[in-house]
Amino acid sequence: MTKLPYSFYQSEDVNVLARQLLGKYLFTDIDGQLTGGMIVETEAYKGIEDKASHAYGGRFTSRTQIMYEEGGLSYVYLCYGIHHLFNVVTAPKGVPHAVLIRGLEPTAGLDIMLQRRNTDRLKPNLTAGPGALAKALGIDKGLNAKDLLGDEIWIADAGSVILDEQVISSPRVGVAYADDHALLPWRYYIMGSKFVSKPNK
Repeated sequence: MTKLPYSFYQSEDVNVLARQLLGKYLFTDIDGQLTGGMIVETEAYKGIEDKASHAYGGRFTSRTQIMYEEGGLSYVYLCYGIHHLFNVVTAPKGVPHAVLIRGLEPTAGLDIMLQRRNTDRLKPNLTAGPGALAKALGIDKGLNAKDLLGDEIWIADAGSVILDEQVISSPRVGVAYADDHALLPWRYYIMGSKFVSKPNK
């Protein structure tokens, strides 16, 4: 299994990249505790022109500035003051695209993930949904703006092939504020995976 190279993240087509991340593996190594799994659900956010993006209209703040960096970094933020969400910064420097990782099939460090989620049984909601996924992997603001080829958080390719007929695209979740852009089918997930958040029919 090899870490994705910086070149992977430089694509200016954030939707193609969000689709390509399905079947890749996200890992964290926190205090020697390795956790991770296969990415089964993503959402694309197309920067300045996307009403659902934090960078819509060129918004540049202390929070969003990481989005304008060169692709291959993490963007972690707190949602509703409760859940940390993990995004992959993509595209060349100055183009604030990002992909939200929404669902993960656990493959490494399951015991640690169960402990972090305060449960003793593996159920789909362990890592289905971006907040649950981040908590299970120990992702918080301390992992913001990290190099995705580093040793704390990274994405790797195991050679898994996800066929087009296995992928469903649908509107993104929780972006009703984005008006007409809320209906864009920029959410991608692997059909039949029980680790995809709802709605998943």
